Amino acid sequence: MRKVILRDRRQITPFNEPARDLNVLAKPLWLFQRDLLAPYTTEEREVNSLREIPAERVETFVYRDNLYFDQKFITEFIERAQKSGKACRVAFELDDPALKAHALHLQRGIRREGGCYVADLWYYPYGVEPVVRPLVMRTEPREVGFYHVPTHMSNVYGDLVYQLPTKPFLSIEHWVHVLLANLMFGIFAIGARFEHELDKNLLLNLQLLWRGMLERKQVLSTSVMVEVGENCDIDPTATIQGPTVIGDNVTIGAGSVVTNCIIGDNVNISQGCELMLSVIGPGSFLPFRAALFETVLMENCMVAQNTCLQMCVVGRGSFIGAGNTFTDFNLVPKPIRAHFGGRLEETGMSVLGGAVGHNVLIGSGMIIFPARMIESDVVLFASPERRVITKNIYYEDSDHFKLKDWKKRRPRLYPRRENRENGY
Repeated sequence: MRKVILRDRRQITPFNEPARDLNVLAKPLWLFQRDLLAPYTTEEREVNSLREIPAERVETFVYRDNLYFDQKFITEFIERAQKSGKACRVAFELDDPALKAHALHLQRGIRREGGCYVADLWYYPYGVEPVVRPLVMRTEPREVGFYHVPTHMSNVYGDLVYQLPTKPFLSIEHWVHVLLANLMFGIFAIGARFEHELDKNLLLNLQLLWRGMLERKQVLSTSVMVEVGENCDIDPTATIQGPTVIGDNVTIGAGSVVTNCIIGDNVNISQGCELMLSVIGPGSFLPFRAALFETVLMENCMVAQNTCLQMCVVGRGSFIGAGNTFTDFNLVPKPIRAHFGGRLEETGMSVLGGAVGHNVLIGSGMIIFPARMIESDVVLFASPERRVITKNIYYEDSDHFKLKDWKKRRPRLYPRRENRENGY
């Protein structure tokens, strides 16, 4: 089958890169998509629009390169489309809980047409043709609680919940979608599928029990739940619970706690760190007592001691100094909003941390308000004027401009498109 990729060149702030180049589950989105589709396709092309696709009577699969989907979703779509023998376009019901709760905010790629939502993903049995029918997919979500805040402290009553799709699909057009793709639609969804399988599979329950007895471990810490790569050094006092995937050449120090995470290759996690429901990119380093909750680090990041990141996304090659706190909850009863398309829009999230771009250096002891962004290549010195970050920080606000020879010390690696076109 021929695979045709529609380019989406829009940059995702604060990273100033297209979605295809950002990490999903510890690898670039374009590579993640290629790995999923490898069993079905033998040819690949990239175009800017459907009109550029050659008019050949060849079985063709077309998708926009900012889309996130997993193996379960794409397998069902292709099998159902091939069985129908007709040109199909992915579609969703208007009342799909996962889409309504999470995927429709801050984006325009999943849009309503008639009685359903559609997105830029097609299957053509005999080459591109003008008439396609919607193929309705169901994300089949499971409702899972993630916070229980005392009602006298919260503007949302009861448990705060996610609608976790067991067949996830997402259009990545904002940094919040990077968080969703990695966590709620990524490792959280993997866990939800596993729980669903446990509910109906007695043999799997017996296998877990037997493995726990054989390895003398709690069930969630057995080799069935924790996948460890080659040449890893894990201290026996570290606590690791699954579903967790650990890459090659990983070091985990004494007293660290890792719960339901994906950890890339060559990661160093030192003593006393706590990681929960997070994705750690290859080559990253966490010194002692760093804490991550529902956070994504891209490759080659460093988060120093006593820093707490909650529901955040950090770009590649960034450094976050000691004692920083990224808050994720509004103390006053108002929705969390973020910039999208030149205006503030609701994120659909009751709690949300911040986003740090690529190649950012942040000093010690700062507090960052919910949903704030720090653009790529920014440097923030620790100073009385910059202790509390209450607004987005752009490259023009960077503290490195205070240095006399800043051009030599701090070249810009990830300019915005308008700056790149002007030769900045």
